[in-house]
Amino acid sequence: MKKAAIRWLIIASAIIAYSACASAQDVDIGKGEYLSGCAACHGVDAKGNGPVGKELKAHPADLTDLAKKNNGVFPFNRLYQIIDGRNVVSSHGTREMPIWGYRFTPPHYNLKYADDYVLSPPASSEAAVRGRILAVIDYLNRIQEK
Repeated sequence: MKKAAIRWLIIASAIIAYSACASAQDVDIGKGEYLSGCAACHGVDAKGNGPVGKELKAHPADLTDLAKKNNGVFPFNRLYQIIDGRNVVSSHGTREMPIWGYRFTPPHYNLKYADDYVLSPPASSEAAVRGRILAVIDYLNRIQEK
């Protein structure tokens, strides 16, 4: 009887562990980064209709038609340079106080380990920021209208 109980406990543990792994793969990091850093202005659907966007002088861009407006080519480099601050978008704020806080701070700024859960020694702040930017761009690429 005791052996049967232990066997069922092992089987149940394996099922729980497998389901946890399966759900971890379902996490969309790019979408999460987009929702936390962009959706307030650009909207949950990325159409430019976020709640904060209504208060801005310039209407936020529809981020689902970037490729369509660029002859069918997704503008990866241009987006990267906008997000990391090389191409300034006035509604995003100055780089000294970007609308994103520390989320997409250019690598030449120093992030402290306490500023973000992603950073833990010996992780590089530059790598963490680059990863966030690439995740957002990947998400935007996946939601482009055909």
